[in-house]
Amino acid sequence: MRSKLFVPGSRPELFAKAAASAADALSFDLEDAVAPGRKAEARAALSHFLQDGAVAPGKLIVVRVNAVGTPHFADDMAAVATPRLDLINLPMVEDAAAVTQAAALLDRIDPAQRIRLLVNIETPMGLRKAAELAAAHPRVAGLQIGYADLFEPTGIDRHDPAALAHIRIAIRLAAAEAGVAAYDGAYAVVKNPDGYREECEAARRHGFAGKSCIHPTQIAIANAAFMPTAPEIERARRIIAAAHDAEAKGIGAYLVDGQMIDAPFLASARAVVALAESLGVGA
Repeated sequence: MRSKLFVPGSRPELFAKAAASAADALSFDLEDAVAPGRKAEARAALSHFLQDGAVAPGKLIVVRVNAVGTPHFADDMAAVATPRLDLINLPMVEDAAAVTQAAALLDRIDPAQRIRLLVNIETPMGLRKAAELAAAHPRVAGLQIGYADLFEPTGIDRHDPAALAHIRIAIRLAAAEAGVAAYDGAYAVVKNPDGYREECEAARRHGFAGKSCIHPTQIAIANAAFMPTAPEIERARRIIAAAHDAEAKGIGAYLVDGQMIDAPFLASARAVVALAESLGVGA
């Protein structure tokens, strides 16, 4: 899920166009993008679209529902938990009980345990409890940063590199503790592609798997930034090949390109090759 394109649930005229984009995932929003008086209308339109089967196979479908505890939450879940849905995006999560409540509702709607949860970290309390939230239930597939809600009320500069790095590393390590992925939040300055690219590249260096896109022009930038480069893939394959030779000789650590390699580096190399193969690159 290198790129996840934001699609307002109240704009059904955009659904098919978004589905035809190059985004790895579509993130339909029933929360902040929909005015209170249009929640039912947006929910019905999105449910119809998902049941219609108009989205090509291979593209991940995410729906950001209204938060657990709101009057809209249960209706959102029931309407969008179709066979075409992959992830429910839970906003404003601050305790494990919200995650387990969402999972319990999904257990009734989706007993096959196919639909998973993407948990937003967008409050100070959510950040403090990020590791707990990531491990709250097996349905959790990842954590995602919500920069606006996290930074704006606190007065922290949204574009300060040190602040961004601090938040990203904290959330990536929390996700790693639970063995799930981390996804970077939106970048609202659509007319600054260089700024968006810089954030994508920094997020990848911090171990993130992808980034939200609020405009189609951001999709190609995210897809390129989170794709392994040819030199990275080649080096990963050399590490894997060297590991086979070392294992046959009973050696636990060995040199590749002048660097000492052991188990953590081998795991990283295997992850790079697996990602490359899933994207069909570096063959």
